[in-house]
Amino acid sequence: MSNTNPFGALGTLSTSSGDVRYFRLRQLTDSGIGHVDRLPYSIRVLLEACLRHVDGFVVTEDDVTHLAQWQAEQPAKVEIPFKPGRVVLQDFTGVPAVVDLAALRSAMVRMGGDPKKINPLVPCDLVIDHSVQVDEFASRLALQHNVEIEFRRNRERYEFLRWGQQAFSNFRVVPPATGIVHQVNLEYLASVVMVSDNVAYPDSLVGTDSHTTMINGLGVVGWGVGGIEAEAVMLGQPVYMLMPEVVGFRLTGHLPEGATATDLVLTVTQMLRAHGVVGKFVEFCGEGMARLGLADRATLANMAPEYGATMGFFPVDAETLRYLERTGRPAELVDLVERYTKEQGLFRTDDAPEPEFTSMLELDMSTVVPSLAGPRRPQDRILLKEMQPAWKTALTQSFGKEQPSPPVRVENNGHSADITDGAVVIAAITSCTNTSNPGVMIGAGLLARNAVARGLSRKPWVKTSLAPGSRVVTEYLERSGLSESLDALGFQTVGYGCTTCIGNSGPLPEPVASAVTGGDLVAAAVLSGNRNFEGRVNPLVKANYLASPPLVVAYALAGTVDIDLETEPLGQDPDGSDVFLKDIWPSQKEIADTIAASMTPEMFREQYASATTGPPEWQEIDCSPGDLYEWKSDSTYIQEPPFFVDMPPEPEPIRSISGARCLVSVGDSVTTDHISPAGAIKPDSPAGRWLQEQGVAVEDFNSYGSRRGNDRVMTRGTFANIRLRNLLAPGTEGSVTVHHPTGEQMSIYDAAMRYRDEQTPLIVLAGAEYGTGSSRDWAAKGTFLLGIRAVIATSFERIHRSNLVGMGVLPLQFRAGESRETLDLDGTEVFDIQLDDSLEPQQAVEVTAHKADGDQIHFVTTCRIDTPVEIDYYRNGGILHSVLRQLARSE
Repeated sequence: MSNTNPFGALGTLSTSSGDVRYFRLRQLTDSGIGHVDRLPYSIRVLLEACLRHVDGFVVTEDDVTHLAQWQAEQPAKVEIPFKPGRVVLQDFTGVPAVVDLAALRSAMVRMGGDPKKINPLVPCDLVIDHSVQVDEFASRLALQHNVEIEFRRNRERYEFLRWGQQAFSNFRVVPPATGIVHQVNLEYLASVVMVSDNVAYPDSLVGTDSHTTMINGLGVVGWGVGGIEAEAVMLGQPVYMLMPEVVGFRLTGHLPEGATATDLVLTVTQMLRAHGVVGKFVEFCGEGMARLGLADRATLANMAPEYGATMGFFPVDAETLRYLERTGRPAELVDLVERYTKEQGLFRTDDAPEPEFTSMLELDMSTVVPSLAGPRRPQDRILLKEMQPAWKTALTQSFGKEQPSPPVRVENNGHSADITDGAVVIAAITSCTNTSNPGVMIGAGLLARNAVARGLSRKPWVKTSLAPGSRVVTEYLERSGLSESLDALGFQTVGYGCTTCIGNSGPLPEPVASAVTGGDLVAAAVLSGNRNFEGRVNPLVKANYLASPPLVVAYALAGTVDIDLETEPLGQDPDGSDVFLKDIWPSQKEIADTIAASMTPEMFREQYASATTGPPEWQEIDCSPGDLYEWKSDSTYIQEPPFFVDMPPEPEPIRSISGARCLVSVGDSVTTDHISPAGAIKPDSPAGRWLQEQGVAVEDFNSYGSRRGNDRVMTRGTFANIRLRNLLAPGTEGSVTVHHPTGEQMSIYDAAMRYRDEQTPLIVLAGAEYGTGSSRDWAAKGTFLLGIRAVIATSFERIHRSNLVGMGVLPLQFRAGESRETLDLDGTEVFDIQLDDSLEPQQAVEVTAHKADGDQIHFVTTCRIDTPVEIDYYRNGGILHSVLRQLARSE
């Protein structure tokens, strides 16, 4: 950021707290360079960042001109550098990021450089929210006991983060038991307008979690990236992206009675998936915006990864200012946001001209109806009135059951009941998507109050939980008197974190688990989350449905998804009268009145005043001092990764990949959960066996997500999802493959190690949407450490493609109309991939597959290294290798 600017755009803005400087976007219009007022608001924010960072090297005048002249119909195919204002991390991705930074410091010392050069250059906030599990539930002591277990399990990780907190500047940690990263960001961290060196500019960020986009609801540009790319941003590197298309989404009307923000986002997700918005921005507009509160906007923005977009952006408007006031932000900040955004043309009003968009969709919100999504993907919306027949279809078509299983008796805590397929064994109010929204949280509380008043109770086989995204939620539920009703139905608070949504649902009670496994039941979970991929929520639960918090409570009462909630009763009251869902569903007015009576700005100020203090367990943790981390060879949580060990000062040239074998061959929609699971570690898996060899008891395994600071565990856990279907080993599920030279079936890890000993490079064959789901850098890191050099897929998810490049793994895409099936590739072939050091972005790459009978299949792929900068990253072996070499050369 410079005090001068080649466009003469530096100006002064008066605010209630004094004058600040800013870079005037209107100067570009006045100079005839572009027409800023016709640009989508999201593009204007990118433009301001380029204008502010022009240095003639990383950001050039041409970059500014390209953005100022953005063409809606066909944006120029040019690369744009974007330097975000800050970075947010959660602990599952944050711990490996800090491990990498510590490893980079160690490598810098080995290369003779200054380790302090490895330090965040922008503000970084790490929120510990992914580690708490639902071990205890339906108890007033559940919260305290789960916190105690969390600290016992994760103490070594937390000691490491305490070290990072003192070793790095610009690095802040929000301790456990505070909230979920995206809700904390929305309610506390985000400022909408930032000020540095007395220069005001739009708040912007990247985050190491796909749902970073939730902050788009507040008018803040930001999206999820892999941990690898986030680390590069911390070290001063820009995010490089192709000029995006921007899809407008016009909202009209208003939500009808009975419909929630959750139903709205499931509807929007289905529409946008059908439209095709992968790699594009979505920007919301239309007169319906005025009737959509900011919490509802945040819910819509949160699920941008599910509808495939880079962002789901809402411009700053009057509702943004009201939300800042409602959440206790300082009056001086609210004034700055209003003055700055209005001066810069970043403030939307109903009478402002609508920006030009690449394409436009429209939704009349009055047509939204109650819905769920599942049983395996968040985009598969099911109308509530069609849920029962949809379940019966899924049982046969998705889960392969021609006939339902016979009932199985469950004896649990004095209760005796029969359950069968479709039994709801988990009902979880979870995830920032919904817990950040008082409308659906109060709605769930009111429904619970009405249910208790009619004498209803949860079914005894249902594991219920409530995991708020911030302590403010607990405060307003208590002040409204609704906590008592939720507690009565088993929805006691179990922790402040992601819990079930990330896969930390904890074990099912033993009698229920035995019934599910012994009866071979297709059990169900209903959760207010954003992800329901198979194998993610719980290893014993095959059918997972996303729903609003009120519907989560309703299904806990019903105890099954094999029910029509519109025509069948949830139960009977003490008089024997049927009680239907419509009888206990609260009205919109009742919800609004309760919110108005129970929420105040003081709540937010009081709760977040101690946001970085943490519970006593956190404050008692000691950490080792010093700039360099002292690696412990016997640690099973934190190890120095091998990425930068023995790294030469200069990279080797790009060469062909010859004699490669296929390690894994998979179909469509394989997620990062399939590639690098976050949940439970099986005792008989390669990772489980290794942990036991190190003396770790099975009950202390914790999860893959919590072990991401240790490459020894994570490499063994790559492709270890229990629901992975490797086509090389038909009829199996899990980490199974074939070692082609011998035909021997073995674990994927064991095969990879045998190929490594034989000096055989490896590839993956995949279908469409490979790597969809969470922005999980270990899905790329583990791929690399298994010895996989290339992935050939029909298409890639945006973040995972970038992560593969960031780890030096080559993403290749089949040409349109071609696939593994059309080319008759069964994965037994030997592959040659033709490359040289003149590789260019998206160039044609020839591949030859040699069949065992001597036949050859020649085909041409598209190199999905998309930008010149990514070519440099690939040549260096990865993005962090590039940064390390740059910093070492500057000594």
